[in-house]
Amino acid sequence: MDLNAKLAILADAAKYDASCASSGGVRRDSVKGRGLGSNEGAGICHSYAPDGRCISLLKILLTNYCQYDCLYCVNRVSSNVPRARFAIDEVVQLTLDFYRRNCIEGLFLSSGIIRSPDYTMEQVVEVARRLREEHDFRGYIHLKTIPDAAPELLERAGRYADRLSINIELPTEGSLLTLAPEKDVSAIKRSMARLRVHIDDAKAEARDHQRVEVISLPRSTPARARPKTFAAAGQSTQMIVGADTTDDATILATSAQLYGAYRLKRVYYSAFSPIPDASSSLPLQAPPLVREHRLYQADWLMRFYGFAADEIASPRSGGMLQLEVDPKLAWALAHPEQFPVDLDRAPRELLLRVPGLGVKAVDRLLLSRRVRRLRTEDLKRLRVPVQKVLPFVVVAGHRPSQVPDAQKMLATARPVALQAALF
Repeated sequence: MDLNAKLAILADAAKYDASCASSGGVRRDSVKGRGLGSNEGAGICHSYAPDGRCISLLKILLTNYCQYDCLYCVNRVSSNVPRARFAIDEVVQLTLDFYRRNCIEGLFLSSGIIRSPDYTMEQVVEVARRLREEHDFRGYIHLKTIPDAAPELLERAGRYADRLSINIELPTEGSLLTLAPEKDVSAIKRSMARLRVHIDDAKAEARDHQRVEVISLPRSTPARARPKTFAAAGQSTQMIVGADTTDDATILATSAQLYGAYRLKRVYYSAFSPIPDASSSLPLQAPPLVREHRLYQADWLMRFYGFAADEIASPRSGGMLQLEVDPKLAWALAHPEQFPVDLDRAPRELLLRVPGLGVKAVDRLLLSRRVRRLRTEDLKRLRVPVQKVLPFVVVAGHRPSQVPDAQKMLATARPVALQAALF
C-alpha cells in the first residue's frame, strides 16, 4: 500500500479523536537557524487555542488495527474496514514534509493497540523521539497514550510531547464494562495519576529554577541547568456521549471528578456515531450534536464560571441539559430569586452567573464601575450583548419590571439546530 493510501485511511480513522487543542505548551521556534519548526504561529486547520490562534495539526493514527473489541469503535478487531499501518519513519517524514509545505504546525498521533500496549506505546514514543532528537523538530506534539503501557513509557512520552491524553472512553465504569470489557477504568485512572505527578514535579522544578539567582561572576557557582519539561500543556481526556444511557448530570459529575483529581486541561465530549455492523447494545441513531455542544458549554461553566456540576444538571431535575437554551440561561431561569443583579454592587462571583456576561466582560465591568455608575450605554461600549443581559440586571436608568418568565423565554428560543446534509 502506498503512502497516500495509508494517509487517506489513517487520517480518516483519527477523526473521532476530538482532543487536539494545542494551547499551553512551551514556546519554541527556529528563528536563529536552530532546529526545525515552531509552535507559535497561526495555521490553516481546525484546532483553536484559547487566545484565538488557529493551530494546524497532522492528525493521524499509527495504525487503525486494534486487538481490542470495543463495541463503539470503528477500528475494533471485529470491524470490517480497510486496515493500514504507518512505519515510524513514514510518520516522521510526513510530519516534516507537511511542515515544510506550511500545512501544519504540529502532530497529533494516536494508534490502535497492536501486539501489546507496551509495543504500541514504544512505537508512538519513538516517533516523537526521532522528531525531537534527530530532526530537532520544535513544533507541537500531542500523543494519545495507552493506559496499560509501562509507567516508564508514559514518562518518556512526556519528555517529548507538549500534551498527553488518556481517554476515559465512557462516563461510568458500568458502561465501560459493558461496551469495552477489555479496558480497565482503574488502569486509566492510575495512568492519569502518574501523569499528574510527573507534571506537578516538572512544574515544581521549574518554579525552583526561577527562584535561583543566576550569577555570572568569575569563580561563582555555575548556573543550574534548566529543568526538563514534562507535557507542558498538561493532559486531557475524551468521553463518548450517547453510546449508553448515561445522563448529562452523571457525565458532568465524572468530568468534575477528573478535573479535581487529575487537574486535566480539558475533558472532550464526542457524540457517538453509529458504525457499520454495530452491536445491538448500541443505539441506532446518534444523539443530537447540540447535546455535545451543551456539554461543552456546561464544562466551560464549571471551569471558568464557578458553577458546580450539580447546579448545572442534577438527577433531581431529570439529569439532562436543556437543548433549547444554553446551560447558563437555563440556570438563571430556574433561579429567579437571584435576579436582578445590581452591576454596580454585585460581587464577581454573581456577575459571572448573569446570562450574556463572559469572564472578560465581567472584568471590564469591575474596572469601569470603579470610575462611575454603570449605564446601558456603558454596556454597549464594553461589547456586552445588551438585549440578553438587561432582563437580568440593574444599572443606572434601568430596572427590569419583572423577572424573566421561564416558559415564555423557552417558547421563544430558537429551535434546536440540526446537522445539515451535504447532498
